[in-house]
Amino acid sequence: MALLAGGAARRESATIDEIAHLGAGVSYLERLDMRLNEEHPPLAKVLAAVPLAIRGIHADYSHYSWTYSGQKLFNQYLGEWVFGHWFLLRWNHPDSILLWARLPMLGATLVLGFVLYRFGSQLGGTSWGGLLCLTVFATLPTFLAFGPLVITDIVVTLFWILTVWQLPDMWRSPNRAQVIRFALALAGAFLSKFSAGLLFFVFPAVALSLRFRPLAGQPAGQAELREWRRRAWIHIGKGVLWAALLVYLAYLILSWRQPTDSLSVIHFPASPVLRRMLMPVWIYLRGLMGFAMSAASRPTYILGRAYAHGVWFYFPILFFLKSPLPFLLLLLVAATVRAKLKFSLPAISAVAPGMEFHWRVIWISCGVFTAACLLNRLDISIRHFSIPLALLILMLAPLPRMLGLLREAKWAASGAATWATMVLAAASVVTAIAAYPNYFPYINLLGMGRPGYMLVNDSNLDWNQDLPEVHHFARGRELPRILLDAYAFSEPQAYVPEAQPWDCQLPSADDGGQWAIVSANLIMDGSNCSWLLKYLHLELGGGSMYAFLLPKQIPAAGSPGGPPLSKDYRYFGGIRMAGEDVRTVLLRCIRDPRQLGPTMDRLMAATAPKSPSNP
Repeated sequence: MALLAGGAARRESATIDEIAHLGAGVSYLERLDMRLNEEHPPLAKVLAAVPLAIRGIHADYSHYSWTYSGQKLFNQYLGEWVFGHWFLLRWNHPDSILLWARLPMLGATLVLGFVLYRFGSQLGGTSWGGLLCLTVFATLPTFLAFGPLVITDIVVTLFWILTVWQLPDMWRSPNRAQVIRFALALAGAFLSKFSAGLLFFVFPAVALSLRFRPLAGQPAGQAELREWRRRAWIHIGKGVLWAALLVYLAYLILSWRQPTDSLSVIHFPASPVLRRMLMPVWIYLRGLMGFAMSAASRPTYILGRAYAHGVWFYFPILFFLKSPLPFLLLLLVAATVRAKLKFSLPAISAVAPGMEFHWRVIWISCGVFTAACLLNRLDISIRHFSIPLALLILMLAPLPRMLGLLREAKWAASGAATWATMVLAAASVVTAIAAYPNYFPYINLLGMGRPGYMLVNDSNLDWNQDLPEVHHFARGRELPRILLDAYAFSEPQAYVPEAQPWDCQLPSADDGGQWAIVSANLIMDGSNCSWLLKYLHLELGGGSMYAFLLPKQIPAAGSPGGPPLSKDYRYFGGIRMAGEDVRTVLLRCIRDPRQLGPTMDRLMAATAPKSPSNP
């Protein structure tokens, strides 16, 4: 996994979210100021920034994007992208920055693999169960693609699993050391991503399950049972309080030098000490509000159809399209074997003795997070499904043990099921190697050979990672100039010196006869550029981008073979900012940071409630 994921990441350009995360993480450490990207907790960003701060990098804190982001409450939502772009692509060399920043993230991904191996071995009662989990995890394109990136999803997956694994002992044998371990894992989850708050739904769900389906080892008498429950909740509460304290201290340290002026919005008293002490709570609540705003309903796209809002079947379809067939078949084998074991040996547990409680919290937490994904209206990426994916992998751990039990019970098909398991595990490795290095646009055979832009959207296909491929394409054809419509908020010239930014919905007559590179996401979803498919086109980066040879004369808009009319335009993420594509707005601010103020004024005016006197 280190070779596959690390090797693929080494070839890739900075992805969209990394632009904001890297600049923010470095500023947390260097300035002890959390004004940037507070809509995501700091842990992943700080981990990535540690080697950068040690090596020494350049960040200009006199730059307008930095000072502007601290002036008013919502300014940072624009400023973080401008500061991050200048930090990564202008003040420093992006290849060096990304190499060192992604190493800790790759390390966290490998730690997650070890955790799955360790817990899988305990759950299945044999190291074969752990090895099966590790094999599937280390070859899953989702983790190979997103694991090394400076984002929050893999880190929160690690701490989610560590937290729920501690939960059974919080009920059975809670002592001070156990409470501290639980608190550390829970604090890590809260410091990784705000969606970790769903753990507060897992805790009562587990408690309810114990009432309706008691486990062996629960007290039998009513008085003892009440005391058992009361003691468990007291210790869980203590763990939550310790975790909250750790989160508070992390925010306090990382915001120690951040101005407290923003507290004036809520007319807080002027005491500097009180303002400083409340600043971590204020930043956390603002971040939570920003997260809630970003997680609100947004247009989405799946199976060739655009929707005005998220749809419940988005993640199930992604799961079946972007999971390797060997993994899906292993889940089917495990379910079949489990059903056979339940029928033939109903008194024998599928998991190792003593691990029944751990099994329960795993599938309950998987169910809670999956239900949240189905109900959620923010449907943009398989990376948001990382926690259920990791938990499903862990649920494969009992498979070797169950096969052994059925083999001892003389089940005729046990040998075939064992061989099928080994073949599918080996096929997972082959699939991962064959897909290298194009893990982002990976789609299995259920896609029926259709191009990715007809099936999925956003980082399931392209996240601006393949700009080096564009440069190789231009250099291989000795093209001094190439038109580029990238799925990004940043300028491409640091990776593609030949690039001229282009809008595939609005070509000019002078573009005729040239090569144009367009993100696959912009062909049918983020823009309406399917008109290009009528002309010679080549696949780049495994289908994340396409190179089109434009006709000598581009037909008029709305005519056959021509670009769309303005009424048929589509926009990045389905979002229009003051009537413009969000990419256009941010690129204008990147090129001239002094545009941040006027741009924010226009955005605020566009979203302000209309009055009869000001329609």
